[in-house]
Amino acid sequence: MLEGGCLCGRVRYQVDSLDDDVSHCHCSMCRKAHGAAFGTYAAVKPGGFRWLQGETLVKEYASTPQVTRTFGGHCGTTLQFIVEGETRKIDVALGTLDGDPGIRPRYHIFTDSKAPWFEITDNLPQYKTRP
Repeated sequence: MLEGGCLCGRVRYQVDSLDDDVSHCHCSMCRKAHGAAFGTYAAVKPGGFRWLQGETLVKEYASTPQVTRTFGGHCGTTLQFIVEGETRKIDVALGTLDGDPGIRPRYHIFTDSKAPWFEITDNLPQYKTRP
């Protein structure tokens, strides 16, 4: 099991395990949500996410009709990327985990939207959308 939380420590969560489907997302929404060149997310296996504390402090923002982003209501830390559909898919912002999750990013997505001041220098595959 892995634990993580927000910057101020008021919100804490636990995940049973993560898929190895980890990506760096360069879309403009992820860049703005993270205040960085990209956001890095990992998918939580179904049913494997739970709040440990501060759930009432978590705020939600529907960035598209299918996507909800959660963040710490006090400090603003991006926590989750939730896709609604036939099944609900939860990704966690990898930088909010306390320790090493033991998995590494596999690819870059939405690279056509990447910040013009950022250059991708690794050898990971790059996609214009989500593969």
